[in-house]
Amino acid sequence: MKIHPIYTHNSLRNFTYLIELSDASCLVLDPWDDKQVNEALQQHQLNLSVIINTHEHWDHTQGNQALVDQHQCEVWAHANGEGKIPCLTRSLTAHESIPLENNIELKVLDTPGHTFAHLCFVVFEQGQAKAVFTGDTLFNAGVGNCHNGGDPAVLYQTITEQFHSLPDDVIVYPGHDYLENNLRFTLDLEASNGMAAQWLEKAVIADPANNPLLTTIGDEHQFNTFFRLKNPEIRTTLGLPDSSEKDIFLALRARRNSW
Repeated sequence: MKIHPIYTHNSLRNFTYLIELSDASCLVLDPWDDKQVNEALQQHQLNLSVIINTHEHWDHTQGNQALVDQHQCEVWAHANGEGKIPCLTRSLTAHESIPLENNIELKVLDTPGHTFAHLCFVVFEQGQAKAVFTGDTLFNAGVGNCHNGGDPAVLYQTITEQFHSLPDDVIVYPGHDYLENNLRFTLDLEASNGMAAQWLEKAVIADPANNPLLTTIGDEHQFNTFFRLKNPEIRTTLGLPDSSEKDIFLALRARRNSW
């Protein structure tokens, strides 16, 4: 199995992903544009069999109809996406395991918060978690907003219960490239965070189209403020030194909304 990020060059900085299998078939995750997907399919000589949508927002689904028309592929997503996600053919459920090929599977995570039709997907190889497709739930150095059908308190539960505990070496594949701005937010809250400063230097010059920066869950524990809810400097900056972790998360999300 190989993962091919497609940076879409749109104003929202979306990523689409191709998941290549050894039989030359592939799945596409969150297709922004059918032409971009078809170019990648041709480049890698792949046949599209399945579209997976992490959630219902248009920038993650707008390529569905054209790709279904061209490839007669299936579309898999959250059951709550029924009537919202174009061409949906299969509803996926929490904890479902989708075999991809020998010793490789996708585990489905039901991850509400950004919306209530959001799924994320952990790649397991030989029973070990290796990567996670996070859509708009978890970003590099940040988390998703809750403006369009979400709830920050629910997002807190999703992030702390399902992502904080993933193994440190799991690679994060987010739905957007927001790394640079999110690292600046970290440093605004935690100016002493040397790891965030080092990564910011790399993010400023990185080319997401040709060599996107990849973080791991271990990296997120180092510089994602939403993973650092006990950090004294962040708490002091927020003026909430003795608040609960949930209140810190909610304060961070509210501050990020207007930052």
